[in-house]
Amino acid sequence: MASSVYKINKGINKPIEFKGLKAQYIAYLAIGLIGLLVLFAILYIAGVNMFFCLALVVTLGSIHFMTVYRMSDKYGQYGLLKKLAVGSIPDAITGRTRKIFLHLLTKH
Repeated sequence: MASSVYKINKGINKPIEFKGLKAQYIAYLAIGLIGLLVLFAILYIAGVNMFFCLALVVTLGSIHFMTVYRMSDKYGQYGLLKKLAVGSIPDAITGRTRKIFLHLLTKH
């Protein structure tokens, strides 16, 4: 019998990564580039000078690339979602009665 050679997938549970971008930042970059393409098309059809359109789109595209790469490096796969979730945490939890705590003492 001949021995079989099996490849081991060593990328299990790792985030998707493309040229340094991790996870959802790939989608953010793609959405931004599509938006810039649409902006260029709208400005060009509206009759704005083509060189101005190109300069604007290249400038905004460079800023977008740098911002997305910086966020990907700074926050990682889940860091941005955690940062956004911090805003929904209440400052304090108030309890006006002891009913909740008295209910914990009773056994069901």
